[in-house]
Amino acid sequence: MNMSDYKPTIGLEVHAELKTRTKMFCDSLNDPTELHPNVNVCPVCLGHPGTLPTINKLAVEHVIKVGLALQGTPNKRTKFDRKNYFYPDLPKAYQISQSGEPLMLGGTLRNVKINHIHLEEDAGKLIHDDSSGGTLVDFNRASVPLMELVTEPDMHTAEDAVAFMRELQLILRYLGVSDADLEHGQMRADANISVSATDELGTRAEVKNLNSFNSVFLAINHEIKRQTEMLEKGEKIRQETRGWDEIRQKTVSQRSKEEAQDYRYFPEPDLPPFETSVFDVEALRASLPELPDAKRTRFMKEYGFDEKQTEILVSEPAFANYFEEAVSELKEQAPDVSSQLLYNYLTTDLWGLMKQTGTDFADMKIVPEHLAHLAALIGTEKVTSRQAKDILARMFETGADPTEIVASEHIGISSDMGEIEAVVTAVIAENEAAVHDYKKGKTASLQFLIGKAMSKLKGRARPDMLTEIFKRMLEN
Repeated sequence: MNMSDYKPTIGLEVHAELKTRTKMFCDSLNDPTELHPNVNVCPVCLGHPGTLPTINKLAVEHVIKVGLALQGTPNKRTKFDRKNYFYPDLPKAYQISQSGEPLMLGGTLRNVKINHIHLEEDAGKLIHDDSSGGTLVDFNRASVPLMELVTEPDMHTAEDAVAFMRELQLILRYLGVSDADLEHGQMRADANISVSATDELGTRAEVKNLNSFNSVFLAINHEIKRQTEMLEKGEKIRQETRGWDEIRQKTVSQRSKEEAQDYRYFPEPDLPPFETSVFDVEALRASLPELPDAKRTRFMKEYGFDEKQTEILVSEPAFANYFEEAVSELKEQAPDVSSQLLYNYLTTDLWGLMKQTGTDFADMKIVPEHLAHLAALIGTEKVTSRQAKDILARMFETGADPTEIVASEHIGISSDMGEIEAVVTAVIAENEAAVHDYKKGKTASLQFLIGKAMSKLKGRARPDMLTEIFKRMLEN
């Protein structure tokens, strides 16, 4: 058989840490920025005997909102279970999770069906100490609320899997339930991969703890290739758990695949089952913001942006919100000025300053209204594009309104034709060689003369106006 005759099938289990003030079952802080180990801990999350867990209501609401955003349905009755296994970063020697009755059922994203979404607690973090050769355990992350979303095996390429994860990450950020930052371990995935020469699913291998989009892509492609080559040789695929070796760029066997019975699940005796109706599901549904896909459609229709421009804005909630606030002000101040002008200054000049200084929208001094005022000044030809760059730099440094900067520093386009023509006359007189070259057909000399005039006028003239005046004077 040819390699192309084999059909890969992929399902994902995506984990995301939720944004809450406290942990899942205790009042220890949920602070992913804490650098000191074992600070945000207490007897409950450390699993001391006799301690009792309590459910974090906000974490439950976060998962319900995610499920609703994906067109899922709250399970009528839900409960927590103990998933029993030993690992050094698991202080209780079991994990409070959900097995048979997860919080949310069904849903879809990018044509991939969702099986369910459940809620559990995260484990701690192992830190390998190179100086001693030992391994340390930090329990700050232990019992942090962790959402797990399980898809149906509906994907068939690594590209599909990465696109699914990217869109899910974006939705989590729009909902405000998780930062979903893979670099900081706030989102990670297990990929279940099988290859078959028939319509029946093959034996799957699960690749655990993929913590970047690149590792998801590479691990899935490697596993598809590995399984396909084995089938071509007539070898049997065994069900197992594998890991991704970043250095060797390959998946490696870790252990035979566990089944549910291997974890000895049983209902969490300290947390009774509950009806999801105790939460105001309709109020949570009403609180959902405009989601990325709906925003893409609206931006293209309302502002005339193409897909690439739209994706740039929608790719970060803060980016989209900033633009919308600014464009709303622009429509009030200068309704005839195109929103495309505002978009250009936001995504090029302002974004460049932000990247150069490591500034994000949360701590930037330029408020959206002031960027709109700058676009209005440019669009109504009260300042030149060259002046606008200098004004924007001042705004970025001080947070001042551009109209105040223009007024206080006497910036703007001169309407005094006498002044402008006098400057042009002086430039012509001072640059005889450039004038001679222009009259001989060297058009580049005209730009040189315009630059000299612009310098004398300190940018207070439009280049097209200077071009017209120079041509009139030089060709008479």
